[in-house]
Amino acid sequence: MKMVLPISNSSQASSSFFELDERIQRWIWESGWDELKDAQEKAIPLILAANQDIIVAAATASGKTEAAFLPILTRLLQQDTPACVVYLSPLKALINDQWGRLAGLCETLEIPVTPWHGDISNTQKKQFLKKPQGCLLITPESLEALLMKQGHSLAGIFNGLMYLVVDELHAFIGTERGKQLQSLR
Repeated sequence: MKMVLPISNSSQASSSFFELDERIQRWIWESGWDELKDAQEKAIPLILAANQDIIVAAATASGKTEAAFLPILTRLLQQDTPACVVYLSPLKALINDQWGRLAGLCETLEIPVTPWHGDISNTQKKQFLKKPQGCLLITPESLEALLMKQGHSLAGIFNGLMYLVVDELHAFIGTERGKQLQSLR
């Protein structure tokens, strides 16, 4: 069955939709979407190419999370070996929100999603360290602690790192936390 999603204000079919993994296309269709948002249409091919840094800047509720994660998840599904994406967020609450948004889709795709901050159990964190794949949702402070505690095994933990997503980039620019984040590179 072919699925056609029109582009806003256009009768043309969405080309970005068909670049996504079929399982993600099915999830979009079953979720009742009738179109991809402009930010998603533009970001999907760029992120799938994965040959440059990309900033997705758009208004609140314009689909930025999906603009980033739908192509990233497509790429993770295409890998023969386990791979991961690190999602950095300035807030635990935002990590919890993103986990809620990604968990259902990722469960369908059999891609683990691991939130990592002070309120997350050590059991969940150890599961990620044992099998570092899927989506790691983490704050800069927790990433720094992870780097400090696991320094000797970082090559194994981040061997399959494909993407680094920094959400709410503007919250880091010109701040102490921004400098902390820069020091982690």
